[in-house]
Amino acid sequence: MLLHWSLVCYRLMLAQGLLEEGPTPLPARLKPRPTITKRYPVPFSLYTAISMPPAGTPWREDPSRVRPMLAVARDFVSEADLVDDTVIFEPKYDGIRAIVTIEVAAPAPRVAIYSRNGNEKTAQFPEIARELRQLGPRFEKPLILDGEIVALDERGEPGGFERLQGRMHITGTRAIDARVREQPAALVLFDLLRDGGDDVRGLQLTTRRARLDRLFATATSSSVRLGSYAAGDGRRLYHEALQRGLEGLLVKRADSRYESGRRSTAWRKIKILRQQELVIGGWTDARGSRLHFGALLLGVWATDRRGSREAAAPTGQPLLFVGAVGGGFSDAELGRVHELLTVRTTRRCPFVNEDETPPRSHWVEPELVAQVRFTEWTDERKLRQPIYLGLRDDTAPHEVVIEPVTSVPATRAKRRAPEVGDAQSVSPLIRIPTSQRSSALPDVKVRPTPTSRRGSRRTATKDKTRRALPIDPARDALISQLRALEDTRRDGTLVLPSGHTLDVTNLSKVFWPQDHLTKGDLLRYYVRVSPWLLPVLEDRPLVMKRFPNGVNGKAFYQQRAPDEAPGRVHVEVFEERTDKGLERTPRLIGGSLDTLLYMTQLAAISQDPWFSRVASREVADFAALDLDPMPGASFGLVLDVARWVHDEIARLGVPAVPKTSGSRGLHIYVPLPPGTSYQTGQLLCQIVATLVATKHPKHATVERQVSARGSTVYIDYLQNILGKTLACAYSARASAFAGISTPLRWEELDEAIAPEDFTLTNVETRFEQVGDLWAPLRAATPPDMHAVLERLQQS
Repeated sequence: MLLHWSLVCYRLMLAQGLLEEGPTPLPARLKPRPTITKRYPVPFSLYTAISMPPAGTPWREDPSRVRPMLAVARDFVSEADLVDDTVIFEPKYDGIRAIVTIEVAAPAPRVAIYSRNGNEKTAQFPEIARELRQLGPRFEKPLILDGEIVALDERGEPGGFERLQGRMHITGTRAIDARVREQPAALVLFDLLRDGGDDVRGLQLTTRRARLDRLFATATSSSVRLGSYAAGDGRRLYHEALQRGLEGLLVKRADSRYESGRRSTAWRKIKILRQQELVIGGWTDARGSRLHFGALLLGVWATDRRGSREAAAPTGQPLLFVGAVGGGFSDAELGRVHELLTVRTTRRCPFVNEDETPPRSHWVEPELVAQVRFTEWTDERKLRQPIYLGLRDDTAPHEVVIEPVTSVPATRAKRRAPEVGDAQSVSPLIRIPTSQRSSALPDVKVRPTPTSRRGSRRTATKDKTRRALPIDPARDALISQLRALEDTRRDGTLVLPSGHTLDVTNLSKVFWPQDHLTKGDLLRYYVRVSPWLLPVLEDRPLVMKRFPNGVNGKAFYQQRAPDEAPGRVHVEVFEERTDKGLERTPRLIGGSLDTLLYMTQLAAISQDPWFSRVASREVADFAALDLDPMPGASFGLVLDVARWVHDEIARLGVPAVPKTSGSRGLHIYVPLPPGTSYQTGQLLCQIVATLVATKHPKHATVERQVSARGSTVYIDYLQNILGKTLACAYSARASAFAGISTPLRWEELDEAIAPEDFTLTNVETRFEQVGDLWAPLRAATPPDMHAVLERLQQS
């Protein structure tokens, strides 16, 4: 059956022009148009996705296949960003991008809501669909709209994305109706793609927006709203975004055309960075070669809802833990702050919500204040992406509450900053209420202070939402053994939790000179992360790449298990066909801490398992795409290509999980049904890779010849071959910066992350915050290959 699927897909790719078969010409109707030059033949069905219709073109596209235009990310906000006559500013909401179609029909218009990836969400948001049906008759013509579905908070204002999680995938009328009552949502409209029979994507933004405003001039619904915008001057809108705690601003060229399915520099998204004074209540241990401490534990005094400083008092209000900050410290600052911490230590946790703090934390009296930069408050009352800026000795700790929103950046622009709602610069109808709150932090629910640290932690471990790595005294003891041997620069014998022993040598050998990280650092990391790493490796053959002299020294691959491997190290003998005939090859098998540490002792930095297991070597559990940037290609481009890959696999209904490679690229893994051949997994990845390379030939490639790739991102689907490997999730890598192959959430690809954000020195703080993001892949329902085939045939 799977072989049949592979053959049909292969023929389908030939028919679509994604593959070429010798000199046989493609059917005339499928040949690439000569006016469009691409590296690969472009399927006929994709032309509307990669070309922009001229103004006044009649609408011909299937509405269900329309994809939104996307913006490129930009972090820094300067005066020039906020005053520009050529652009339009819009709030950036933290919701679900939606393409909405309204078709004329009797007795009521037909309404459909599609996500960014083309998945229909009409049933999940019935209040929005119902309101659009009621509005439909007044238009008397078909429309296609672009907007954002946002969750509404208690004040009827757009809230965070977390609020939408319970509504995105729910099914069943009763369950959906219950969630509508619990968490209402609204559609914020900001663009028009189809107006009657006209495809208006070729018109400039100001014209499209004027048409949209006329269509919804009398709309007063709480479920369907017009988004606000400001032309030429975004300072006031920036202030509104700060007041509401929004993610940032969208900056769109006023003359931009609508480029469906493309991330265009004509639209930019600017992330707002906030600053806050926070009380230091403790710290976590340093890891790797980092000195003194890992992260500071931060809090604010609970206040009344006005957020006034006068309402806060260290004895009358509880201190709330709001997050940990580990980035932004120099070595000197780590030492200085550590000295200040050690003279303030206490055995009592100062935070009222102790169960939300990292395990094995150290406490201090709340007497120090840190200045921190961050992107936003989450709905769980935690800092997002905090960076340490310094200590404040001019602020009394008892004065620290949630900061009122600061004013917009000062500007020397001479013209007046228009009010949002100004008839000259802003849409005359702004359906989203403004807020005069002084705090963007959600309401706080105060819990009683735990009576003891031990009791609190016992409660926390029973909490099913606990994300940190589990506490294990045996692992802690092993880490202590490793630390003691390295500190004394001695070789020695470890007693492992299994009861076995392992000889270790040269623990102080520097593997990563850039950060002076040692072999001992790597061993301790693997011990700590083993509860999450070992299930990834379980029952899989491993390939060793050994670095006896560190990442700057000469490395070599080793397929065969060493002859002297201890008996407790799992080894299986495989009969494998080679050029010399049938040979017996002993291979290391992952899944035990003994094997993991034995390989690390042999200077195998990364863990590289097969995609199949010992009992079923010929069939793969996963398929993977390796996004490899060529010289000159930025990591930002890698993120773009990953988003395009996600768009394609989501359109096919295929689940996937991304992770950093630990070097300069990304890996995207797809679970496969039981019994799936490597060939089928490779073919699925080849289809997705070629679709992306066809749509984005200037940025992505499947070109085998390295010299012909240019400054693109190579989408490698050829790793899906028996015996080939990729570094697995949670594996260290031999990159100069000591990268860790780290699982990601898809939404993190929009957050301007960098490879250096996930290293041996900082990644464990992330693990404590986000938990094991790789576990869902092992539990995911594999795609229905027949359904995937049907979707391909409809392409």
